[in-house]
Amino acid sequence: MKRREIIKKAAITTATAATTVSCSPGANSGTTAGSLPNVRWRMATSWPQSLIIYSGPETIAKRVKEMTDGRFIITPSVGGELVGATEVLDAVQTGSVQCGHTASYFYIGKNPALAFATSIPFGLTPQQQNAWLYHGGGQKAIQEIYDNFNIVYFPAGNSGTQMGGWFKREINSVADLKGLKMRIPGLGGKVMARLGVNVQVLPGGEIFLALERGAIDAAEWVGPYDDEKLGLNKAAKFYYYPGWWEPGSTLDVLVNRSAWEKLPDEYKQVFKTAAYEANIDMLARYEALNGEALSKLIKGGTKLVAYSDDILQAAQKASVEELEDSASKDATFKKIYEQWKDFRDNLYNWNRVNELTFANFVTKK
Repeated sequence: MKRREIIKKAAITTATAATTVSCSPGANSGTTAGSLPNVRWRMATSWPQSLIIYSGPETIAKRVKEMTDGRFIITPSVGGELVGATEVLDAVQTGSVQCGHTASYFYIGKNPALAFATSIPFGLTPQQQNAWLYHGGGQKAIQEIYDNFNIVYFPAGNSGTQMGGWFKREINSVADLKGLKMRIPGLGGKVMARLGVNVQVLPGGEIFLALERGAIDAAEWVGPYDDEKLGLNKAAKFYYYPGWWEPGSTLDVLVNRSAWEKLPDEYKQVFKTAAYEANIDMLARYEALNGEALSKLIKGGTKLVAYSDDILQAAQKASVEELEDSASKDATFKKIYEQWKDFRDNLYNWNRVNELTFANFVTKK
């Protein structure tokens, strides 16, 4: 590298470091860029590495490293490597790892209201979910739950409106759901159980074999791109839509509070920014790639099928019953549900005017 380029790069680095310190909340704490510590964290995740959903932890790790000039390193691990895919919350809570990337609805057995952090059947689209989390009190409400687990929580990814799952045979009515063995977690699973489905909860890496070998009759995961990566189209022929149980699924990064409190304020701000970027970037990737992936699946023999009105109406009715029932049994769930419902209704009224009319017109064939 030429001397002039070295001097230029050094000047830019110095200016950037000075800006980081002067603009961060901890700027008056006596910490300077030169004295920021080297930090090494492990991140457990719930995801296979080949999927878009794994881009969430990768984005966080990449941006944190870049924005701290390599001082703060986070190493993500695929689901099952450090802990089981649905055991990330426990690992973060106990401090066996400093952070984890997962979906809160995996843990509704610990607190049913954690479902709101991910997605509610017949609930919010990705944009609506972000509106609720960032500007409708959602993130604050979910954080109050995680306070009981010694965890700091941030939204950190969104899969977009999901598909309705893979089935080995056609499902034409509610009666066809009776006794069906289906992989589906969260409140969507509880609603399906109300419709007679034998609900199974499996990590993503186990779905294909279970479906191929007949241990389950149906499974939902995310959408065309990730579903094909898991090979689900090779294990089942019928691909249903829409994924009414997950209209806008948010993924989370969870941080052990003790580890969080040891970070300098500068690193905390960097981490928050990286989580925000992961939330926005993951959704953009899914939207950019799922259309082409769906076309590829259809050309390969996948049968794309819409859920019948009979099933959708029954599912919506069962969803309301499930939500109301949970609210009657759990004070935290009730508090969040009532606030969420008011926000949802107001947002629906607005989007009915500004977005739905536009979308209905431009998507006409």
